[in-house]
Amino acid sequence: MVNRKSLVWFLIIAFGFSWILFALPLAFKSNETNYLTSLQISFALAMWGPGIAAIVTTLFVERQPFKTLRLNTLGPKRFYLWAWLLPPVLTLATLGFTLLLRSGEFDSSLTMMREALKQAPSTAGLPPVEMLVVIQLAFALVLAPFINVLFALGEELGWRGFLLPRLMPLGQWKALLISGAIWGFWHAPTTLLHGYNFPKHPYLGVLVMIVGCILLGTLLSWLYLNTRSPWAAALGHGAVNASPGLALFFLKPGFNTALGGSLLGLAGWIAMSILIAWLVLTKRLPVPLAKDPSVG
Repeated sequence: MVNRKSLVWFLIIAFGFSWILFALPLAFKSNETNYLTSLQISFALAMWGPGIAAIVTTLFVERQPFKTLRLNTLGPKRFYLWAWLLPPVLTLATLGFTLLLRSGEFDSSLTMMREALKQAPSTAGLPPVEMLVVIQLAFALVLAPFINVLFALGEELGWRGFLLPRLMPLGQWKALLISGAIWGFWHAPTTLLHGYNFPKHPYLGVLVMIVGCILLGTLLSWLYLNTRSPWAAALGHGAVNASPGLALFFLKPGFNTALGGSLLGLAGWIAMSILIAWLVLTKRLPVPLAKDPSVG
């Protein structure tokens, strides 16, 4: 049976904490430098809203021990390889589908990086643009996913570590759908207030984000359900956040992120849907009930 009191408290804390932080940069909108800085800091801190909500609700509403959040569990190690490598593969597939859908144009000139360098205070001593792209891509593939875990864990502890198991009494597919939709809607202020991810479509972007989060959330939930650990989902989430450059560097600026270039847009939906279909066909999803995390 679903514990409604627990879920309500979790959602109030997760949304309240994060949405305040999402709105905070508006106070610095008059100064672009301060605005961008506050945006980065506030968004990073907001990622821990769901995690804080999970901890508070577990300890003080459900009165369960901290260990029920399974931070002391890793699970089968092979799923961490999936978590590390699948996001860049999906991002490259997203680039391919973007080009197939003609929602973006391939850019061998690396215009996006060149324009970014023009805005830098100084480029003296920097290597050629091509070398910079290689360095950034190597960093995104090797180190960034693990650095990003620090903040991604805040979301995954909440959405996959707390919310998903408590929705499991509804059935695994319903739990995946509902938890993903809630996760997507949680992002709404980032798009509506700041144009984040989908600057050309702030309102439609909310819906696009919800669909994208349902699909991506299904894959992150698959990692969680197989390991019973938020760490695997956090690594996958961290790798997703590290991977956009694999596509963005090679697309001409001005493309519509709702349609292409973004894992959470239409091209990304296709890539993720194919992977989910493969998991279903190979009977890897839904995860056998014996592997589902128990709910305290």
